[in-house]
Amino acid sequence: MIVGLTGGIGSGKSTVAMLLRQLGLPVYEADVEAKMLINSDDSIRRAIIELLGDEAYTKHGYNRPFVANKVFNNSGLLSRLNQIVHPVVSKHFSKWVDDINSSIVFQEAAILFENGSYKKFDKNILVTAPLAIRTNRVMKRDGFSEDEVKIRISRQWTDEAKIQLTDYIIKCDGKHLVMPQVFKILKDLGWDY
Repeated sequence: MIVGLTGGIGSGKSTVAMLLRQLGLPVYEADVEAKMLINSDDSIRRAIIELLGDEAYTKHGYNRPFVANKVFNNSGLLSRLNQIVHPVVSKHFSKWVDDINSSIVFQEAAILFENGSYKKFDKNILVTAPLAIRTNRVMKRDGFSEDEVKIRISRQWTDEAKIQLTDYIIKCDGKHLVMPQVFKILKDLGWDY
């Protein structure tokens, strides 16, 4: 069974992924793998340079600040960048799944619903938290201002929109214990722990 794990920025999805890994379950971190592939896959490198120019890479690798600045307010460029990276990540994930010996595997990704990839999973889990908590988490974690966090949040779908498409919800809001929610979902998925 292949399960998607997602949530908006600062929702706590990485915490849930960490708990799953601690339980011995394989979790593919799509965002981490994408960053690795952007630096190591020649086809991605060539396509990004063709799209954004030579400055997209320096002698040290992917020029993330340059690329972010180019695509931040240009949804067309961002979409084209995603069209370059996502198919390679998807292929890499499929090979990873083939190499894993587990009845359940997870893919953690920030934009499963936004890019439609949620459809390829057997089940999907959405991690949620109130906006104020998410904002504070990202400000502390990444050093962004409140306005910068709100801009990033505004570019993702709302939890309300995602809830319509998900199979399970984990509340990571400081009021609900996360582990019992994880165990309940795993039991429903047929995991024998």
